[in-house]
Amino acid sequence: MPVPFVGALVTFVVSALVGGLAIYVGARVVADVDDYGRAVVTALLGALGWAVVSWLPLIGPVVALIVWIGVLKWRYPGGWGTAAVMGFVAWIAALVILFVVNAAFGVGIGAFGVPGA
Repeated sequence: MPVPFVGALVTFVVSALVGGLAIYVGARVVADVDDYGRAVVTALLGALGWAVVSWLPLIGPVVALIVWIGVLKWRYPGGWGTAAVMGFVAWIAALVILFVVNAAFGVGIGAFGVPGA
């Protein structure tokens, strides 16, 4: 296995786990759901939904955000408002987690499955 592939795979896994942790925080705070595995799957599904529609000209990012919030709504209890607040909390959590991880380890990872983080 070539080294760049291993590095990309490790980056993807760490980014997915960070995105899942951020969604876990949002789900725990807003929906009182305590399931990290569910959050990681939600991050992967949210990223897939984002990728499918974000390419649309002009409206892509807005539609993609609605799709991402829709994935949160589908995977967790509550309505659109709950999902939107959960997404906002997850976004804040992702920024904090990424700041700490990137500062502590000198890396430049992102949070897969959390838009804008």
